[in-house]
Amino acid sequence: MSEYRIRFVVLAIAVVLSVSLAVPAETGRLEKGQDLKAVSADGEDKFLVAVAETKKLVNAGQTKAAEQAFEALKNDFPEIAGPDLGLFIKAEIYYCKGHFTKAVRNYNKLLTEYPKSRFSEAALDRQFAIGTAYLGGKKKTLLGIFKIRGYAEGVRIMEKITDRVGIDTQLGIKASVAVAESYEKREKYNEAYLKWWEISLEWETGLVGRDALLGMARCKYAVYNKHPEHKRPFYDASCLINAKSYYGRFKLLYPKDAKEIGVDKILDEIDEQLAYKQLTIARYYQATGNMQSANLYYDMVVSDWPESKAAKEAKEMLVKK
Repeated sequence: MSEYRIRFVVLAIAVVLSVSLAVPAETGRLEKGQDLKAVSADGEDKFLVAVAETKKLVNAGQTKAAEQAFEALKNDFPEIAGPDLGLFIKAEIYYCKGHFTKAVRNYNKLLTEYPKSRFSEAALDRQFAIGTAYLGGKKKTLLGIFKIRGYAEGVRIMEKITDRVGIDTQLGIKASVAVAESYEKREKYNEAYLKWWEISLEWETGLVGRDALLGMARCKYAVYNKHPEHKRPFYDASCLINAKSYYGRFKLLYPKDAKEIGVDKILDEIDEQLAYKQLTIARYYQATGNMQSANLYYDMVVSDWPESKAAKEAKEMLVKK
């Protein structure tokens, strides 16, 4: 078999065995598919059919049939057989059986021991699919008995992917964004904020940079608002201040997007909350008989947030002093 055909065979396996729904078009799979179409016209139709059938069997969980199909592939195309292919097939069979932990372990072994393997990209794609499933709430077995949500495992898988390929790559940034979005969806806003911040360090501009900035703003605001409404003024307001800063920057850099999502209204709400927090402090000092400190805070509310609802009450209290 010519070197050209060997490259085609490996490329076909990497493309056809990958999970199409898990890997976005930006990773370049469409272009590779187009190349395959051109090559298949030159006589590779039999191989393409075999690989497509193997993919179908793996995704359908038909283990025995998938094993037989893999053996047939190795027999029909011995030029691609090797230890890296053996690990890839082993991982695929575990995936086929739904044993995701063992599948990931073998994909990792392939990627660690054979980093230059032609099957590396397909292994990473499969790991991304597994990580996405876990972040989506898929359960895993703990100690062979307990079923728990695999969120933590999903985070580990995605972090490992990013470490391998770099956060500056398409797959790396998609893995990082998936982690940030998962944290946010589960209301782990501090963790989500840190992940968005990490992303922003590498992607300061473009769509990713925009989303990271908005994510940081959204998470900081959510941290404060996660508290019961009647207790919020008693918590640290630094999250509100940070959220206001991030939203303000977002409005400056992306005015059209800011208008669409109502950033001005959010900024007004933040000002109201900041004013009310200072008003609450003023009330406390007044209740304890420390009118000097109370008036200082009433003055602050009036001067810093003159249009707020809290300012109206503060003015009334200052008149009574």
